[in-house]
Amino acid sequence: MKPLQGQAALVTGGAKRIGRALALALGTAGAQVAITWRESEADARKTLADLEAAGVQASAFRADLRHPEQIRAVVDAAAARMGRLDILVNNAGRYETAALESITVEQWDAMFEVNTRAPFLAAQAAYPHLKAARGRIVNIGSLGGMHPWPTHAHYCTSKAALHMLTRTMSKAWAPEISVNCVAPGMIVTGELSEEYEPFARRTPMKRNGTVDDVAAAVMFFVTGPHFITGQVLSVDGGLGL
Repeated sequence: MKPLQGQAALVTGGAKRIGRALALALGTAGAQVAITWRESEADARKTLADLEAAGVQASAFRADLRHPEQIRAVVDAAAARMGRLDILVNNAGRYETAALESITVEQWDAMFEVNTRAPFLAAQAAYPHLKAARGRIVNIGSLGGMHPWPTHAHYCTSKAALHMLTRTMSKAWAPEISVNCVAPGMIVTGELSEEYEPFARRTPMKRNGTVDDVAAAVMFFVTGPHFITGQVLSVDGGLGL
């Protein structure tokens, strides 16, 4: 019996990179999996095909998480397609480098509407399903939400807000729903290039992270004790120490 057999999971931004790894890990553990995508249709089709090839009941939905009505619609559609919803992984995110003094109101708002508001709205929409299932939410935060990066003020602040939202939701929705957060550090998704080597040298574990490292942390929260809630787990090899 696989640990997630009979359960259903929704991964936002699940078409590529970390989101793809999370979708595959959840499916391999026995869950039905639904993913959302916005622009990466080819990647979404590949991830869907790989899930189905592994025997996973899977579906993909196009949704622009900048629009509240699309968030509710995709959560409802995913729950209806799978017949239930046990796990919500808020993975979709926005990242941008910008000097603090040059960040515009539009840039600031765009960062928060994807990184903070969308997870809030997705969790709200999923709440009745997750409450009925005694389900779980895992938000994907960032090391940047714990440490100030001078050229990423809007990103860091949006992720810090997501960390606090995790803790707030964990108290508000206990005991039915456990809510936790995984905060990756430097995660390299392709071939290691020279630009990432300085991070590896500064990391106590002497390497950068992989998508599988993040997936393992998410799997801990969705398969481990439901009693564990309100936690923000760094997956950074010690880089943030």
